[in-house]
Amino acid sequence: MGFLERISYSHSVGSSCTEIRIMVSLISTSPPSSSFNIHPFFSPRGVQFRHNCVNYKRKTVRCAVTSADASPPPSTSLAKEPHKYFDHVIITVRAGDGGHGAVLNQQQQQQQQQQQGKTKLKKGKGSLKRDFDGSLILPMGGHGGDVVLYADESKDTLLEFHNKGRYHAKRGGNVDAMGVLTSMLRDGLAAPTLRIAVPVGTVVKSKRGKMLADLAQPWDEVLVARGGQGGISLLEMPQHKRKKMMALTTNVMRDDSDKVLIHGQPGEEVKLELILRVVADVGLIGLPNAGKSTLLAAITLAKPDIADYPFTTLMPNLGRLGGDPSLGAGMYSSEATLADLPGLIEGAHLGKGLGRNFLRHLRRTRLLVHVVDAATENPINDYRTVREELRMYNPEYLDRPYVVILNKIDLPEAKDKLPSLTQEIMRIGNDGAASDPKPSPEVLDPLSDETDRKEKRLEDYPRPLSVVGVSVLKGIRINEMLKEIRSALRKCSDSKEALSFSVPP
Repeated sequence: MGFLERISYSHSVGSSCTEIRIMVSLISTSPPSSSFNIHPFFSPRGVQFRHNCVNYKRKTVRCAVTSADASPPPSTSLAKEPHKYFDHVIITVRAGDGGHGAVLNQQQQQQQQQQQGKTKLKKGKGSLKRDFDGSLILPMGGHGGDVVLYADESKDTLLEFHNKGRYHAKRGGNVDAMGVLTSMLRDGLAAPTLRIAVPVGTVVKSKRGKMLADLAQPWDEVLVARGGQGGISLLEMPQHKRKKMMALTTNVMRDDSDKVLIHGQPGEEVKLELILRVVADVGLIGLPNAGKSTLLAAITLAKPDIADYPFTTLMPNLGRLGGDPSLGAGMYSSEATLADLPGLIEGAHLGKGLGRNFLRHLRRTRLLVHVVDAATENPINDYRTVREELRMYNPEYLDRPYVVILNKIDLPEAKDKLPSLTQEIMRIGNDGAASDPKPSPEVLDPLSDETDRKEKRLEDYPRPLSVVGVSVLKGIRINEMLKEIRSALRKCSDSKEALSFSVPP
């Protein structure tokens, strides 16, 4: 004879839901006609039945515990393709709820003191907390924890937020009371602030797209969710004493509906969109295998991945360029940060290659360095391809000052055509200086907006500040290249200062 029992248990607490399913299968053979006893013995390893001198053992237990708040397992695509997720994520943060107040009864205090042999209650003002006007100060529940995002220099990407997308601050402490009004009552403990570190350059937006903060500097922070206010405490008094007590405090419970005031308020819960924009002064752009990573490793202490196949760089690499030694003590103020971006190819705006979403990291740059492989079959076409992709992504990028680096001039096919390449590149563009200060939006002529809306060609944008032929791998003309880059950075700084002086206070 066999039988099967199934037990299902579901439990719900607050906003989280936990479901526990247990299935127990008990199988036994047909016992003899004589009676048998089941001993109350149960262990996780089995269920034991004893019938006279014969033992029967068999048990199957299946348990499953699932929680709605449990974080999903990390995606396999996150580990294989981190370049698609390192600069964008959506998270949910919830501030802590406020702590609860308490319902206090002064009559219970008198009864307790009478039981201890104290027939008279001390009525001095020092027995209870009072305000300057003599009114009673009743304790309150602790404030719920706030949620703050701050910029941390030790963070580089947003990948960790894909593994944990929900953050919850602690709730405030309750008023520690047993329903008795005494002078020893204290407010509930305020919960600590939950501080979440994000990389420098992170833009924080609400789920609807509203800009909340741009954490462009180290230790910049923004409050994204406020904790709930703690509940108040109420005095429960007899009807004939309420009017007299109302003169001392307004927190007197009139009926049971007032008990809702002792509950702490819930904390705010918001969904945030985090977008990382690399903070750099100079952006390195170009086709794959043009030598951008090699250039970054040659003039900085960065160690990017370098190989002879395209798309070696999948995420931006940062390096620090030393100051200009000719400035003397001012060399330390002329240092700059370089960002090596993944390579662009023709059709990147259609999703080819790695796409062009990583071009958002050029938004903070002051200068662009366009690296062109001078040893290819048509370097001019390669130069136009990258410039065209920049124009289709954001035309303002073409208005920024830039320097063109013709790389690999140590090869014979590049060395012979270097003068002609320099002349052709300098002919693409007009004489408008990209580094000249532009008027502020307040003094801009409204009639010029119509001309700005017209689609421009590459020839309508400013030409490069300089064109330098180098061989980064062989170390040829590296100093001349650094001189041109530092000179362009000084022009950008001078233009920024001139623009600040031109704007009326």
